[in-house]
Amino acid sequence: MLRTLEERDIRFVRLWFTDVLGTLKSVSVAPAELEAAFDEGIGFDGSAIEGFARVFESDMIAMPDPTTFQVFPFEGGVSGESARMFCDVLLPDRTPSWADPRHVLRRALSRAAEKGFTFYTHPEIEFFLLEDGPNDGSVPVPVDAGGYFDHTTHAVARDFRRQAVLALERIGISVEFSHHEVAPGQQEIDLRYADALTTADNIMTFRHVVKEVALSHGVQATFMPKPFTDQPGSGMHTHLSLFEGERNAFHDASDPMKLSKVARAFIAGLLVHAREYTAVTNQWVNSYKRLFPQALPDRITESPAYVCWGHLNRSALVRVPAYGKPNSARVEVRSIDAAANPYLAFAVMLGAGLKGIEEGYELPPGAEDDVWALSNAERKAAGYEALPENLAEAIDVMAGSELVAEVLGEHVFDYFLRNKRAEWEQYRREVTPYERERYLGAL
Repeated sequence: MLRTLEERDIRFVRLWFTDVLGTLKSVSVAPAELEAAFDEGIGFDGSAIEGFARVFESDMIAMPDPTTFQVFPFEGGVSGESARMFCDVLLPDRTPSWADPRHVLRRALSRAAEKGFTFYTHPEIEFFLLEDGPNDGSVPVPVDAGGYFDHTTHAVARDFRRQAVLALERIGISVEFSHHEVAPGQQEIDLRYADALTTADNIMTFRHVVKEVALSHGVQATFMPKPFTDQPGSGMHTHLSLFEGERNAFHDASDPMKLSKVARAFIAGLLVHAREYTAVTNQWVNSYKRLFPQALPDRITESPAYVCWGHLNRSALVRVPAYGKPNSARVEVRSIDAAANPYLAFAVMLGAGLKGIEEGYELPPGAEDDVWALSNAERKAAGYEALPENLAEAIDVMAGSELVAEVLGEHVFDYFLRNKRAEWEQYRREVTPYERERYLGAL
């Protein structure tokens, strides 16, 4: 790695980590300081980072993970190329920080490993490209008027996707598909499956790269779950699978749906605990505008707002896709949005699935109908409970969850709830343009 820095004239190496909310943090070091950084880490003030530490216990250490070293050739310039590494956050006594989202996921993966499982994930990441990003709350303008799978010839989006995919491939992040999504300006890029920790690192890198490439095209990329009232929101449908060595633990050739008992119990765990972990997979006030959108007569609603599963059913919370090869057996969770903290989101979904396996949860019958087309009475009769309808409800449900508290750990669990309660209170008290437009003249 040090030889690469010298050969490629890399002047700065960025050391990355994330806070509890999934915001990327960075400190740059000169190559000459890296050997010391590997030995001692980089000290920083944890009390200045969301959810890391209180003022009187603020000293923390960012310890570079050399396995994540990657050169960013597309950011090269007169000062040479740049590179990055992810860090594990440690306490002064060199033990892992309980507040580090990467450590939360590592802990969940260790629990799966004790049962003989390796956890793989494959995200489909949606986002919007905008002509600008107004800071006054006004409605932004998408870069094109395209729709699902449209070939937007001569549009910014087409060139952008090509450049973004090339940039990702050049830093070792494999892309499976990219295409225009349903809404104007909306894009989707799917990453190839990998173990969950690598995927979470890749998602954080993906967001950075996408925003940088967008800026180079004179536009702005946003992972906000629901920027437009009358258009679909951006999700991050995520495919999950467990492997035992080289064998896919979700596959059973003798089952009519090719699903093993492990897979059925895992899905049941995702369903039983779905309401409890929704505050983590959908952590923003805006997330619930995507899950419960405005009904539009000319558009099918595929947002997964009700707790059910189905085979090929895109209105279900958990979908079992069709697959050919046994190693492709997987389940897809459709509620998680593109602005989630991937480390915490993967940890709670894995924790829910493992709970289902440990307790032998029974999988209920699958949903074959369009769940949104059913009446409330029909959904209730079928046992399809709604996800929390807003952040306040999601917080209340999460606060009572022993599972989420165990997976996240006491510190992250308590901080996350405090932060989200504050966000909700601020939102609840804000007088919106909608209210002024509707009531100012009428009342």
